[in-house]
Amino acid sequence: MKVKSAILRASGVQKPYAKSRPIHIETVELDSPEVGEVLVQIKAASLCHSDLSVIDGSRPRPLPMALGHEAAGIVVEVGEGVTAFSPGDKVVCVFVPSCGHCIPCSEGRPALCEPGAVSNGAGTLISGGIRIHTETEDVNHHVGVSAFSEYAVVSENSLVKIDEDLPFEKLALFGCAVITGVGAVVNTANVKLGSTVAVIGLGGIGLSALLGAIAAGASEVIAIDINDKKLVQAKELGATAVFNSRDDDVVQQVKKYTNGGVDYAFETAGVVAALDVAYAVTKRGGVTTTTGLPHPEHQFSFPYVTLTAEEKTLKGSYVGSCVPKRDISHYIELMKQGRLPVDELMSNIITLEDINEGFDLLATGDSSRIIIKMD
Repeated sequence: MKVKSAILRASGVQKPYAKSRPIHIETVELDSPEVGEVLVQIKAASLCHSDLSVIDGSRPRPLPMALGHEAAGIVVEVGEGVTAFSPGDKVVCVFVPSCGHCIPCSEGRPALCEPGAVSNGAGTLISGGIRIHTETEDVNHHVGVSAFSEYAVVSENSLVKIDEDLPFEKLALFGCAVITGVGAVVNTANVKLGSTVAVIGLGGIGLSALLGAIAAGASEVIAIDINDKKLVQAKELGATAVFNSRDDDVVQQVKKYTNGGVDYAFETAGVVAALDVAYAVTKRGGVTTTTGLPHPEHQFSFPYVTLTAEEKTLKGSYVGSCVPKRDISHYIELMKQGRLPVDELMSNIITLEDINEGFDLLATGDSSRIIIKMD
């Protein structure tokens, strides 16, 4: 079938993207779903810094590529062997397909699926196949989803069925921002009731982590960013204190406010300087967790002795260490109860044709989650 899709043909082009236009809205040929695959009509998709990282070249991927990974939609058709989904089902897309058989999957850690990591890096579905084409070439899949399209063929392992009557714009948030941010708090770091938390980097994932820390019962939730608008938003969402990390003495400010540092610090910007701050404001015996995905060449250094002498812990969190089929429904229920108001992160609604302008807006840091509404 022929569908409209947002195709990235060159990375690292000069901003503003509204002028250089690295993303082209093209009509492509989408194959029918094969064994274990599902055809989804995409109803809403969010712009994420992980997409922006591919566009600006800090997250190298094979091109051309049909971008987009945080989305929700409706099942249209299922391939051979698919029994968990039927036409008409509401689904949320998840950007790490889990095979269910490799060692991490068998240990209950689907975010670390080994075949999923290989296929995501190669720009294919987990089967190794490519289902998007032009008249002259194949178009690579973005982390098995390629959601900035009218329709997408994805592995059944990249989908979670949703039985809730909620707008697709809200559901899309649960495919990346929410499970990554909230999951880092409750799964990776296992934040304890009454503990102190700092979140460095207040994009969609950082604000989700902030809301997750509040829901987990943290006594202090400190928001740190370079953007004053984000600090205002963090206060409105429930942060107990905010600090601007452009201040040279921000670490000293936070340590003074917390009497030595926080129990848990979360770095969500994917920037080495932000991780420096996160590690520095973590108290003796505390835990620093990063969800960032910087360029592979970027290095982080810290005083080796602090791991031992201060019993600090430094952790990485990918997809919030989530089990999506378990966690997404829990987080949706918390949102419905008003205890996890992640729907308040939606800042802009745009069309597919406005996608280059949307990424310009995302790059400024002034927005939380920009949603493409496909209808």
